[in-house]
Amino acid sequence: MSETAPRPTLEAVAARAGVSRATVSRVVNGAHGVRDALAERVRRAVEELGYVPNQAARSLVTRRHDAVAVVAAEPETRVFSDPYFAQQLRGISKELTAHDSQLVLLLTEGREDHARVGRYLAGGHVDGALVFSLHLDDPLPGLVRGAGLPTVFGGRPGWDDGRDDVVYVDSDNRGGARDAVRHLAGLGRDRVAHITGPLDQTSAADRLAGFRDVRGDAGEGLIARGDFTSAGGERAMRELLDRCPDLDAVFAANDLTAAGALRVLRERGRRVPDDVAVVGFDDMLPVAEQTDPPLTTVRQDIEGMGRLMARLLLRGLDRDADAGDPRGPAPSSGVVLPTTLVRRATA
Repeated sequence: MSETAPRPTLEAVAARAGVSRATVSRVVNGAHGVRDALAERVRRAVEELGYVPNQAARSLVTRRHDAVAVVAAEPETRVFSDPYFAQQLRGISKELTAHDSQLVLLLTEGREDHARVGRYLAGGHVDGALVFSLHLDDPLPGLVRGAGLPTVFGGRPGWDDGRDDVVYVDSDNRGGARDAVRHLAGLGRDRVAHITGPLDQTSAADRLAGFRDVRGDAGEGLIARGDFTSAGGERAMRELLDRCPDLDAVFAANDLTAAGALRVLRERGRRVPDDVAVVGFDDMLPVAEQTDPPLTTVRQDIEGMGRLMARLLLRGLDRDADAGDPRGPAPSSGVVLPTTLVRRATA
C-alpha cells in the first residue's frame, strides 16, 4: 500500500515564501494590507507546494463559505427536462466558477421540500441565494427572508411584502409578447390565439398582458391556458382548434408550448405557416431550430440572465465584505433585459 504524502501546511508555505505565517494567512484569505511583492511570493509558494486552504478555517476568518444556493421552485423532473433551466443554470455556474464559488442546487416540489430548503438556508452553509421560477403563493421568499440571506431573484417578483429592496433580473416579457403579436398582425393574421404559461408566474402573466395590449377585446375568445410544457401546448392547441377552427395564428408563451402546438396543427392537417402562423418565446436553440418548420420566436438571453443574477449577488457580497457589513446586494429593484424577435419559417 502506497503512503499518501502529507498535505503542505501554512507554515511550509511561509517558509518557502520567506514570510510570516500571518502574512500567508492574509494573502490566502484575500485580506488587504500585504505589499504586492510579498503577496506574489506567497501565491508562487502556494502554487509550487500545491497548498489547499482549510475551508473551515478560512470561513472563520472571512465569514464566507464560497458557496451559493441556487433554488428552483420546480420538481426535479421539470428542471432536468426543460432546456430553459439548463441554460439558466449554465450561466449561473459560469459566473460562480469564475469567482471560485460553488453552486448548491436546491429543488422544491412540496411542503416537505420547502421545510428542508428553509432549514438548509438558515443553517449557515452558503453566502447567499439565487431563487427563480417562483409561483405567486410560493413560501420561498419568506423562507429566504427568515434565513437572513442576501438574495437575487430570477423574474419579476409577484408578491408585495411592503419591502422595496428586492433585487431581481428579468426579461421584457410584456414587450416581447407585444412584438410577437404585432409581427403576426403585420403578416395579415386577424384570428390570433394565445396559449399562456402558468398564470401564477409573472413571466406568463406579463406575456398574456402583452398579447392583450395588442389584441384587446378581439383576443379574449382566443386564449387557452398552458403550463410552459409541450404537453400543455398540445392540450391547449386542441382546445383552441375545437373552439375556433378558423384561427390563423398562435402566439405561444414559450418554445416548448409552441412545439406541442405545432405537432397538433400537423395532426389536424393545418399547414404552417400557410394556414396558421406560430410564434414562440425564449429562442431555446435545442427546441426552436429543431421544430418542423423552424420556429419564429422571441429571444431572451437566458444564460445571460443567470450570469447577471450571480454577478449581482457576488458583487454585493464583495462590497459588503470590504465594508465589514455582510448584508449582500444593495437595494436596486430590478434589471430588465431586452428581447428580440427572431424570424424563422413558422411566421
